[in-house]
Parts: sequence; structure tokens; C-alpha cells
Amino acid sequence: MLIKCCKYDYNIAQVDMKWIPPRSPYNLIQEQLWRDPWKIFVVCIFCNLTKRVHAEPYFWKCIDLWPTAEDMSIADPEEIEKIIKPLGLSQRRSRALVKMSKDYLQKDWHNNPEALYGIGKYASDAYAIFCQGDWEAVNPKDGALVNYHNFLKKVYGEKHRDA
Repeated sequence: MLIKCCKYDYNIAQVDMKWIPPRSPYNLIQEQLWRDPWKIFVVCIFCNLTKRVHAEPYFWKCIDLWPTAEDMSIADPEEIEKIIKPLGLSQRRSRALVKMSKDYLQKDWHNNPEALYGIGKYASDAYAIFCQGDWEAVNPKDGALVNYHNFLKKVYGEKHRDA
């Protein structure tokens, strides 16, 4: 779906992918979501400071209720908070999900995902790896992303060496 109501026109359901990230033995959730950068950012907010096994059910429940950035951007943070309360950090996460979704629709973030509210290195690295295919340009610190990054090095070979 192309959004024309905002400052920038974005195809938010999918971006034009130049690569398809290979499936790894780690089965990262990002491997399922690579077609939709917004969902990558949402799942990273859920997984920040929380193990995937705990975060994933709440992520899918929220995606069922608010499946797009448009839907999440107008969601009531208190409603989200009630749903994700058992996960912890519910007030912070619920506000971040709504604000990030608004930014996603209104800001020019494609070259700098950290311009989005609540998006830091982890989500920015995930976007670069899974959505842009720029895995060689990042040096992830998150354990799961490090594992996937090392997997990519084995699959494609190291084209550069760390200095």
C-alpha cells in the first residue's frame, strides 16, 4: 500500500528488495519479517531487553490487532500497554510503538532508521541486514544478529576483513 497522505510517499507493506535474506539455522523472527521494515522495527522494540521466546507471542497479538504502521500510529498506548503488561516495560514499549509508527509514516528515515523514535543500533542493524542486504556494512552487537551475521559470512564469504 502506498501512503500519500504523509510528508513522504512510502510503500509501507513492502519495500523493493534487492536481495532475499537466506534462512539460517537460527530461525530469527526477522527472517520471516524482512519484507516489511515496520514489522522489523516493531519486533525489535518487543525483543529489546527481552528474550524472543517471551516477546514473540505479544508481538503477534499486537500485529493481529494493529497490522500496519497506520493502525499502530493511531492506537491507544494504554490499550497496547494492557495487552503487553506481562512482558514488562509495557508503558515504555507501548508509547514507543505508537511514536515509532507515526515517525515511520512521516519522517524520511530510510537512510537513518535511528531517526525513528525508539529505534537504536539493534533495530537499525536488523533493518540493514534483513531489509537492505547491507550486512557487510554493520557490526552487530546483539547476540542473535551476531550469529546471523556470522552465518552470512559463511554463506557468502567475507568480502572484507576487519582492520
